[in-house]
Amino acid sequence: MKKPGKAYGYIRVSSTDQNEDRQVREIKKRGVSVNNLFVDKQSGKDFDRAQYQALVKKLRRGDVLYILSIDRLGRNYEEIQKQWRFLTGNKGVDICVIDMPLLDTRSEQDLLGTFIADLALQILSFVAENERINIRKRQEQGIAAAKQRGVKFGRPGLEIPEDFQRIVEEWRQKNISLKEAMERCGMSKATFYRKAACVQKAEGCSETEEYQQTEEQQETAIQQRIAAQQEIT
Repeated sequence: MKKPGKAYGYIRVSSTDQNEDRQVREIKKRGVSVNNLFVDKQSGKDFDRAQYQALVKKLRRGDVLYILSIDRLGRNYEEIQKQWRFLTGNKGVDICVIDMPLLDTRSEQDLLGTFIADLALQILSFVAENERINIRKRQEQGIAAAKQRGVKFGRPGLEIPEDFQRIVEEWRQKNISLKEAMERCGMSKATFYRKAACVQKAEGCSETEEYQQTEEQQETAIQQRIAAQQEIT
């Protein structure tokens, strides 16, 4: 066994509401101090993570890095291979994957042992990325099924006041200001424009350029929110 330098631990969960306690507990059992634990709460699709980048800057030759499992390091097959080679080769850091004893670079290995470890790394990296793809598919299927059941995504729709049409007409006739119309409806400027444009459509009126542009901008924003909800982190 090679003598390690400082011991560090890297922990990752995919979102802020997920619990990292098991990872912390297992890594601390290996003698890693709290000050040397680095935690990211975001997707493993790439390595553009604040705490991971801070960890890499701290690591020195002879240090040992503990992670619970390879998918905690990341979920991108090529990037996992690249980071592994960078840490163990360029930085001279040892890596210990707690849930997979084969992946412990502190162990002296012959050619066969090295081959088996490399093969295990490739297989587990593939599994990690494949699971990310499957998670995305399951989420997309779940969203599609929910939409078929009539489930609405995003914030609840704003309740329109009963006299909204009269308020819009007063505003069109310049009897009240835009600010007053917004306050009476309890709406933001963009929402008021969009709802007012819908009223015009319902009445069969020709829309002004200002209405039309505002509605198009709102539709684009809605589509972007839906796309964001469907993306895996």
